[in-house]
Amino acid sequence: MKVNLYLSVIPEALIASHLAPAEFGNYYAVGSQKRSRGQAIFFEVDPALQCDFLRLAEARKRCIPHEDGSPRRSSYLAIYRALEHVPLAALGKLHLTTDDGRVLGLEAAPYVPAAAEGLHLYQEICPVTPRVASKLAPHEFAAYITDRTNPVSVEKIVFTELRLEALATDPEKGDASNLPYANLDHLRDCLKELRNRYAKPTKVVARDTSAAILYRTVLGGFYVGDRTGLRYYPMPTREQLDNEYHVWWRSALTTWVA
Repeated sequence: MKVNLYLSVIPEALIASHLAPAEFGNYYAVGSQKRSRGQAIFFEVDPALQCDFLRLAEARKRCIPHEDGSPRRSSYLAIYRALEHVPLAALGKLHLTTDDGRVLGLEAAPYVPAAAEGLHLYQEICPVTPRVASKLAPHEFAAYITDRTNPVSVEKIVFTELRLEALATDPEKGDASNLPYANLDHLRDCLKELRNRYAKPTKVVARDTSAAILYRTVLGGFYVGDRTGLRYYPMPTREQLDNEYHVWWRSALTTWVA
């Protein structure tokens, strides 16, 4: 059986599996007995990747069929510092799984900075999970947070940008009626500080957030960045979600995130 490598970012783990991405996502989100459920986000990883830290040489030895011949659903290779040891070039498709096991695969695409000005709201996903307001565009934010000369930094970061709608340009009076975030007054205050007098380019809005994503709030797509560059996974357009990926989108809209 083919051994696939998956890099999960909710939670962080490198996993070998005989399951194809859609099957793995369903299994990872709801389990084999359908008694548990939870959102999953994971990358396909180049099976030719070599890394002593991740003990990849053991993948084929450990990921073997069960005694009855059934496929091995998951064989964990690492649960710590897995993300930082997988090069950007080794990352394949990104798969977004709803908490009832529907899977949407995203291809990487060239990143082109948007011309629109305004503030940003980022949800960090792995290896840390704060929600951060920023003056920086996504590529600038990734470079800043992975700059090890900064007092707070990480080797590599997975994050997404969240919609701010009118708050991006008018934090004080902009309409926020369609934004589902808790404590909007605090969010407005953070954005106003960034715009008016805050010296640093980022400000933490929430330190302790769930890594799970309310997919309808995603703006643009998902990003993986380190000191070598940025890998971008654009979300389908709303029209594509409604028409081409209707089943996944309907599930994503009904997903509840704490």
